[in-house]
Amino acid sequence: MDWVSFWDGAHSIYVSDRHKQVHYARITADITALVPRPDARVLDYGCGEALGAQDLSRSCGALALADAAPTIRAKLKQRFAGEAKISVLSPEETAALPSGSMDVVIVNSLLQYLSRADLVGLLSVWRRLLAPDGALVIADVIPPDVSAIQDATALLTFAAREGFLIAAFVGLARTAVSPYRKLRADLGLSTYAEPEIMALIAAAGFSVERLPTNIGHNQRRMAFRAVPR
Repeated sequence: MDWVSFWDGAHSIYVSDRHKQVHYARITADITALVPRPDARVLDYGCGEALGAQDLSRSCGALALADAAPTIRAKLKQRFAGEAKISVLSPEETAALPSGSMDVVIVNSLLQYLSRADLVGLLSVWRRLLAPDGALVIADVIPPDVSAIQDATALLTFAAREGFLIAAFVGLARTAVSPYRKLRADLGLSTYAEPEIMALIAAAGFSVERLPTNIGHNQRRMAFRAVPR
């Protein structure tokens, strides 16, 4: 199993329906705040289940959802079949889009599952897809000094605030013996110090800055905004 296969199948990352709903609601609100104008063309790369896509689409002119997991894409296409503003794309279809066709590219909670070589290649794709005045936002980047225990603490804090604390304790215990833990041990997660990730983004032809807050609940992780040079 690799990370794409994991996310494409059944998993217990979300400890309850409440967790999944508030997780996507928070992400949708954070991404919506980054949309610069109502006619913006937005690409959510590595979108996952995209539960807030309809809400996000109301704040932009067009929304492209891209994900590597085929089962997720099939479900998204079924959900949004009647939504003229929303398209669902594979990574290959995304790479084939015209140059300059996006005003905002959002990459949230993806880098930890990519090799450095894959990231470098995708940075080139995202740079080409952006309009000259567009912006790339890369979020949920894990610094090397953030541990699984700290991630669990962030989840429990979020759960206490959002009303699913008991489910979070049960879910963390379940995750401890799940395929996720084995994959994390076998494959690891890619982590980046702030200067390292900023240098990689800059080398792809961007001017980059760290944002004051991350997308989502875990503020131990980092987010960056990059514009084409």
